[in-house]
Amino acid sequence: MFSAMRSLGVVLALLLIASCGSIDSVDDAPSRTRFVDLADFMVQHDQSIEVDVRYFGTDNFLGAKVNGYSAEKIYLTQEAATALLAVQKTLAAQGFAIKVFDAYRPQRAVDHFVLWARDLNDVRMKAKYYPGVDKKDLFRDGYIAARSGHSRGSTVDLTIISLADKTELDMGASWDFFDPLSWPASDQASLQQRKNRDYLRDVMVRAGFKPLKEEWWHYTLKNEPFPDQYFDFIIK
Repeated sequence: MFSAMRSLGVVLALLLIASCGSIDSVDDAPSRTRFVDLADFMVQHDQSIEVDVRYFGTDNFLGAKVNGYSAEKIYLTQEAATALLAVQKTLAAQGFAIKVFDAYRPQRAVDHFVLWARDLNDVRMKAKYYPGVDKKDLFRDGYIAARSGHSRGSTVDLTIISLADKTELDMGASWDFFDPLSWPASDQASLQQRKNRDYLRDVMVRAGFKPLKEEWWHYTLKNEPFPDQYFDFIIK
């Protein structure tokens, strides 16, 4: 019985994905030329950043390499990358830098998240990434959805590190930690952790990004070039 229910869940997830409309692909998306490899872009402008592409490996909430991530690279629209360059320059002048976990996310990766969330037996990464959340509630609580702003190419997940030793500022919760503690305004975070979150928020907002109230690491360019377009080309 459980196996049948599980199969039904997968089918429903696929139908949900299909109902979201068409997606651009690497073959039919000339707008792909508006994207840059963020690390290369920074070097071209005499800056450097750290990247930690967890979805390319297994240290993520799925515990598996995510569909669409065929290289350890970060893609971003040119407009968002240019705005992020201003953030990096500001931080560098103060002895800090940005560390990026994710930016452009292929729609097929989001689809992978949906299918994973339907498999209630797979909880191998629960202790690290969602210890306080029942997996069956990930959709209800908004942690997983059939569409993500990341697929539009101008959203970035990041933190701040010290230039001296590359250590991350203490934000009180790690990236992709599914918990109210990750809310930027969470009163569970210490005073210093909230100050660090505010520091990140201030430099990002000044550069033209808007925050997400549920994730301290998540920012989207206010004037994103593709507000209604979701891409699916592979990161390679």
